[in-house]
Amino acid sequence: MGVVVPIDGGKEAKASVKPLVDLTSADMALVNQLILSKTGSDVTMIPEVAQHLIDSGGKRLRPMLTIAAARMCGYGDDATGTKGLEHHITLAASVEFMHTATLLHDDVVDESDMRRGKQSARIVWGNQASVLVGDFLLGQAFRMMVDAGSMDALDVLSTASTVIAEGEVMQLAAAQSMETTEDDYMAVIRGKTAALFSAACEVGPILAGSEKPVRDAFRSYGMNLGLAFQLIDDALDYGGSKADLGKNVGDDFHEGKITLPVLLAYRRGNAEEQEFWRKAMEGDSADEQALAEAMELLAKHGAIPDTVARARHYGEMARDALAPLPAGSYKDALLEVVEFCVSRVS
Repeated sequence: MGVVVPIDGGKEAKASVKPLVDLTSADMALVNQLILSKTGSDVTMIPEVAQHLIDSGGKRLRPMLTIAAARMCGYGDDATGTKGLEHHITLAASVEFMHTATLLHDDVVDESDMRRGKQSARIVWGNQASVLVGDFLLGQAFRMMVDAGSMDALDVLSTASTVIAEGEVMQLAAAQSMETTEDDYMAVIRGKTAALFSAACEVGPILAGSEKPVRDAFRSYGMNLGLAFQLIDDALDYGGSKADLGKNVGDDFHEGKITLPVLLAYRRGNAEEQEFWRKAMEGDSADEQALAEAMELLAKHGAIPDTVARARHYGEMARDALAPLPAGSYKDALLEVVEFCVSRVS
């Protein structure tokens, strides 16, 4: 049964990542070449599994953020003394490998069948191969961090790796528990999603030798963009389309994944409605009929629009973080990325 909750109140979806794509295209071509070279292995299954996910159509937003942040801060210019250096390419590829590794691990933990509109790697090759290839990619990511030669960048990205793992464990601990609070949930997505956005942005000014206020601005931009991005994904799972998600609408519900829309509807519901959520999310009752009822409750309590409103709040915080920095094409593109992320539901 294809039930979709309409999402009202957003702007017409005109924002795009195209300005960012255009500005970073030359550098991203080098990033892609490096990614291909670093997935090579004599162990045949490693490049097969890695390429399955890498070639599946992701926007590669996180490495583009690294490139844009570095360029916006003057990396590669005479003024910064970095002309001719390509460490931003190395770190951007490292960021993408970290992201790809977490996707492989996530699909095993979540028992996901689909990823970006294709069968997940765990369905094709099994859980063990997915976990181990994810480990291989993390190892390659850390090797590239070392190659970049910046201890500060290594510190930021390695810390992010730890925080991501902590977020995953927090999510596992909170899984299928309706006692999860909104604060608990925000802590989970701050770790498992936003931390990598934040690190991807911060390493750019680090390479350019920018001062602490600039680093702080990019770190805050990335963190708040990541929170907005994940909250919109949560809303899209109940009010989007398969094309938007790269997976089936309602997958989070069927997997018993407790996200913000569910938490809001549960907290606002009466005793009977709360019992429905407990049975659906904590038990084994998340079938199509239950999904239809869940959609009705989400609509009744305004859970989707309120999730989008929270995402927009974090989007504004991301914009404000960059406000003190000089105007320019890279800044314009990064600001448009924020609107693109939050307007995906419009």
